[in-house]
Amino acid sequence: MKIQFLDASETPSTGILVRPVNQDAMPAELESVLVEAARQSRFTGKSGQLLEGFVERDGKVRRVALVGLGKAEADDRTASVEKAGASIVAKYLTSGEQALTIDLGGSGLGLDEAMALLLGARLRAWRWDSYRTTLGEDKKPSLKQVQVASAPEGAAERWQVEEAVAAGAEFTRELVTEPANVIYPESFVERCRARMEGTGLNVRALDESEMRALGMGSLLGVAQGSERAPRLLVIEWKGGEPGAKPVAFVGKGVTFDTGGISLKPPAGMEDMKWDMGGAGAVAGTMLTLGLRKAKANVIGVCGLVENMPDGRAQRPGDVVTSMSGQTIEVINTDAEGRLVLCDALTWVQREYAPARIIDLATLTGAIIASLAHEYAGLFSNNDALAADLAAAGEATGEKLWRFPMGSAYDKQLESAIADMKNIGSRFGGSITAAQFLKRFIENDTPWAHLDIAGTVWADKPGATWDKGATGFGVRLLDRFVRDTLES
Repeated sequence: MKIQFLDASETPSTGILVRPVNQDAMPAELESVLVEAARQSRFTGKSGQLLEGFVERDGKVRRVALVGLGKAEADDRTASVEKAGASIVAKYLTSGEQALTIDLGGSGLGLDEAMALLLGARLRAWRWDSYRTTLGEDKKPSLKQVQVASAPEGAAERWQVEEAVAAGAEFTRELVTEPANVIYPESFVERCRARMEGTGLNVRALDESEMRALGMGSLLGVAQGSERAPRLLVIEWKGGEPGAKPVAFVGKGVTFDTGGISLKPPAGMEDMKWDMGGAGAVAGTMLTLGLRKAKANVIGVCGLVENMPDGRAQRPGDVVTSMSGQTIEVINTDAEGRLVLCDALTWVQREYAPARIIDLATLTGAIIASLAHEYAGLFSNNDALAADLAAAGEATGEKLWRFPMGSAYDKQLESAIADMKNIGSRFGGSITAAQFLKRFIENDTPWAHLDIAGTVWADKPGATWDKGATGFGVRLLDRFVRDTLES
């Protein structure tokens, strides 16, 4: 869906007219029929509230909609405005209308709030209908363009930045939504190459033989049960000071997770196509940074494997040697994400010596038991990094909740025959997973682990997404880059 900004002299003659309204502040110039309709419908301008009517303007009958922005002084003002933008598109996406105009005149929205409204609209418009062949015409998206009238000064230029964020989130949703017979390690890499061509991003990948030569026995152990070859995807963006150490984003990319020999129950296993949500978030973030020409040096690394239970698959009780040299007794082959991440973390540290590392992974069901689908879990060895990430989460609505870490949890990972086990008891499972990863962070490099298992996929529509992939992580990481590397 395209967003176009109108000059002051331009007045669209077709399409729906949308007027954003602050709560309990009905504009005085509205036609009396709309004011009365609002009164009778109990429309007060609450966030996302919609009222539709018809009025006569310049001798023509026009379809007009009022959308509530919420209270002007609310603490969650940005989120409320974003929700308003999304609600407009949710209402009219399949309405048969091809265009609508949002008139920001008199709304009181500043530049940041106007961008929130439009970003909400753009994100809510995304759908993936590639495999729908019998969808009725009345259910197909018709809305192709949103025009913006009376926008704040600088809105068109600023939208180029926010549009890049939307494109990155949409790319993440695309990768997460695609089925596992379409997106697997090799095709994930090729999809990224194709989408990132011409952006200035450098995309490369290590194949199985290269990873074996580097000693990545932990990652390769997960991949050995699949016919799909593993890959280590590397995406470089060098927009900052030459020679400055980069920040590294590392994503878990298990493109399908059966659990391996420790097979998952059949019910719901189809959802495991999104077990690469961490890698998807990294790829989408890197696309955003490239599109908006971020003034930062950032490396994205995705460990891409498929976890399958064939005759070559690793068994519970096997011992693997990671790239770091540490040995791991594999107690449960369904605790595979950490086995992939640990080698990716070692590789990026030795290849780039990053200043900070953030990994993202749909790592544990335990995080969903703790936080449901409202927050992602945050684990870190550095208070400043954790605070920066939490602040970025609050600013974007992709919220994080920090969990404790400590040596007391390490007892659960003790192995009788190797340096560690890959899983502890059923208690504190998200924490012991983070403790496992921490063992692969070298030289006290500031590091954070984000367990996003509960936030990458939604079983029902949210404020800015339909049922399905949410694109979680892109806005969070982009804001982190803006606030810590570009400010």
